[in-house]
Amino acid sequence: MKVTALIPAYNEEDRIGSVLEAVKNSCMVDEIIVVDDGSRDKTAEVAEKMGVKVIINDKNMGKGGALCKGLENCQSEVILFLDADLCGFKPQDADRLVQPVLSGEWDMTVGIFTNGRLATDIAQKMAPFLSGQRAIKRHVLRQISGLEISRYGVEVALTRYVKKNKIRLKEVHLEDVSHIMKEEKLGLIRGFSERLKMYWDIVKALK
Repeated sequence: MKVTALIPAYNEEDRIGSVLEAVKNSCMVDEIIVVDDGSRDKTAEVAEKMGVKVIINDKNMGKGGALCKGLENCQSEVILFLDADLCGFKPQDADRLVQPVLSGEWDMTVGIFTNGRLATDIAQKMAPFLSGQRAIKRHVLRQISGLEISRYGVEVALTRYVKKNKIRLKEVHLEDVSHIMKEEKLGLIRGFSERLKMYWDIVKALK
């Protein structure tokens, strides 16, 4: 089965390169698609220079919309969703997320940060369903409605569907992996504001 990594990105020119480098060296990923979700920086340019497929949204559609845009542009049977701001992500991390799904034993994997940074480790232990690192069979995705409008609630929508329909889900621990928090990217006030928007999207997805 063919595997495509879909990476939605918004203003991640300083971070996306290391994520792409890791995925490009994965043994199990056949294709990489970056969806630049209306970035105002050089995110798309960085990705293009690294030789991956880049789709550019003219305006910000949110994470759910960006992922759906990527799905429209690939035909792979297994999709690997990754965030563009990961720290410490390694080729073997991509392989460990993909392998259980490729083997046929599981329908979805979800990556849980371990021994990365205290704040992100605690957050994922408290709410593993919010992790954006997942491998999933395409036929499962086809059955989930509303992903394109879920924005930051996309992970919740995926997890709810999996639990409701008894889809086989495996947690994969990603050692020494974390991500950059919004307050670090945008400053305390703006970052906190964006975090509140994210939580609101999550609350809506939970309804």
